[in-house]
Amino acid sequence: MKFQPKASHFINGAYVEDTNGALIDVIYPATGEVIARLHSATPDIVNQALNSTKNAQAEWAALTGTERGRILRRAADIMRERNRELSILETHDTGKPLQETLVADATSGADALEYFGGLAASLTGEHIPLGGGDFVYTIREALGVCVGIGAWNYPTQIACWKGAPALACGNTMVFKPSETTPLSALQVAEILIEAGAPKGVYNVIQGYGDVGASLVTDPRVAKVSLTGSVPTGRKVYAAAADGMKHVTMELGGKSPMIVFDDADIENAVSGAILGNFYSSGQVCSNGTRVFVQKGIKEAFLKRLSERLENAIIGDPLDENVNFGPMVSENQLNIALSYVEKGKAEGARLVYGGTRIEGDGYYMQPTVFADVADDMSIAREEIFGPVMSVLDFDTEQEVLARANDTEFGLAAGVFTNDLTRAHRIVAGFEAGTCYINTYNLAPVEAPFGGSKMSGVGRENSKLAINHFSEMKTVYVSMNDVAAPY
Repeated sequence: MKFQPKASHFINGAYVEDTNGALIDVIYPATGEVIARLHSATPDIVNQALNSTKNAQAEWAALTGTERGRILRRAADIMRERNRELSILETHDTGKPLQETLVADATSGADALEYFGGLAASLTGEHIPLGGGDFVYTIREALGVCVGIGAWNYPTQIACWKGAPALACGNTMVFKPSETTPLSALQVAEILIEAGAPKGVYNVIQGYGDVGASLVTDPRVAKVSLTGSVPTGRKVYAAAADGMKHVTMELGGKSPMIVFDDADIENAVSGAILGNFYSSGQVCSNGTRVFVQKGIKEAFLKRLSERLENAIIGDPLDENVNFGPMVSENQLNIALSYVEKGKAEGARLVYGGTRIEGDGYYMQPTVFADVADDMSIAREEIFGPVMSVLDFDTEQEVLARANDTEFGLAAGVFTNDLTRAHRIVAGFEAGTCYINTYNLAPVEAPFGGSKMSGVGRENSKLAINHFSEMKTVYVSMNDVAAPY
């Protein structure tokens, strides 16, 4: 158990254990080996975490934004100094190649801490002059105790994407990572304490869905931010609404990527690879419905298949490897079941489609062509390395088909006609759109979806509005007039 933490939970600045909680096995996806054992939070642990977070909030909010920001920026520096160590942990937690985690996980978390640390001192209200000398001023206030619930694909990043804006605004947070990838968030909590955050400002507790449910419904909680699937999002949103809690929901997608016949094929293939096979396809914004104009369809498929031959599949700790295992046997089996559905429903298997024999949860990157809009692989989120390529003729036709989904997280277009590119993006029913690239998510830009893909936005200045509220103060400089 090489990666066994000191205890399962991090509360009030220290590790805390309660072995009465259900056992959580942490499995290294590359080998199937159990590398750590943790315990799900008991009601007592949940209570400890919420009390600690609530007790710390007033002190934290009373600091100036400059002081809070300094701590967040210091945490970002520590995270960057330990990037390799944190990336190795992330690779063991998720199975993602070290080549990838070194540049996309702890570094992205550090970016969020640095960005919101820099914004913290600028979070002010405004003065609004009125007639006759009266005026209004506004005060930006923290919401209070926030709950973050993470997904298993980007555990370090998500812990920071939720924690950084919450803390910048003067809130405190209880974060529950996915039970599949529970290790990385504990490191984030440790680093924040080391950077100078008061005890209790950022607590981490482990658990299954019942622990998340108990956090969401607790009256001490003012805000819930979830990254997860649409079914989970529905339940959490409904539970939070019962208590009129603020929510951010970053959910799933079945995002379209449109490739016009004038596109640069190399760039379009690169975009399709990034939008389907990065993190072995386990990215919520993936462009898994690739619409290719008929004139270049076969050339696109030929070049895509050639490029996939260059994927290096193997030990994710080998920095030459760029395609790793899936996160769990369950997720692997889900993806493989969709391969069978694709075959059964008449799609043409162009590449891959099988499990790779040996240890770990590996499957080949998989491409289907001649996919119809009503096939399961074109309608349902797979969350695995399975790409659907669909034909199209006209711009008007493809835009209607691209939007014919309950989801609306992301969308992309590849074309050398920039007028058309902007026209297509204007017509997309999606919150995060790309022109001639795909799946980039800088902290400076808002990230989130529309329709069933969620509510609210993460990252950018917009996230501040989701972790604070404005108090309006009307000041009269005149006598009060009344009708009687």
